[in-house]
Amino acid sequence: MEHMQRLGIRCSKPLATGKVGDKGYMITSYLEGEDAEHALTHYSPEEQFKVGFEAGMELRNMHQYEAPVEMSPWAVRKTAKHRKYLVAYADCGMKIRNDQKIIDFIEERIQLMDGRPNLFQHDDYHPGNLIVKDGTFAGVVDFGRHDWGDPFHEFLKVGLFSRGQSVPFSIGQIKGYFHDSEPDDIFWELYSLYLAMCVFSSVVWTLKLMPEHMDDMLEKIYRLLEDHDHFDSIKPKWYS
Repeated sequence: MEHMQRLGIRCSKPLATGKVGDKGYMITSYLEGEDAEHALTHYSPEEQFKVGFEAGMELRNMHQYEAPVEMSPWAVRKTAKHRKYLVAYADCGMKIRNDQKIIDFIEERIQLMDGRPNLFQHDDYHPGNLIVKDGTFAGVVDFGRHDWGDPFHEFLKVGLFSRGQSVPFSIGQIKGYFHDSEPDDIFWELYSLYLAMCVFSSVVWTLKLMPEHMDDMLEKIYRLLEDHDHFDSIKPKWYS
């Protein structure tokens, strides 16, 4: 967060850290406004797009921060994590329709991750972690899941979460990230690859940590599969 401040990112300023017993804490400055997940429901489609556009530009700025030199390549780490989730999925007792087709789609494209940049990832960038004030993007919170790797990986949250909350916001985020230009096929190839991977990780993660929310997660998974015709299409139907 201190580095984000140096980059000019609109986020809370870290003030202090400490420990009480075996628990750690952090004190930060207050970011004034309300979370976008709630606020967007009161905005017009044009205002939702504008907030998304501003959020996309800010995400691009965050991706200036390069990973530590000792960090192993993104493709190595992400592939290992995916293999681990596939094993756990096979043993979890729950099956997604046409799961083998999704697995094959991933295997055909997994090498696209080779050589991808190792940059800062917020890793939970969606309206619930974005602050708006007076119809304008005001900042980003919740850096607790940050990681390092391909910046395009951030956009799987668009397909899994944000598009269900606001399609105009989601389109705006993509447009803003690419400076109002259309992303090329490499973006959509990687976007769809990461979404396909998250089908299995989301099932495993939800069953392990929040099983009571499994029905909600399945609804999101089948929606993204419909968006991509079970990955016959790399670009989602909602993007226009």
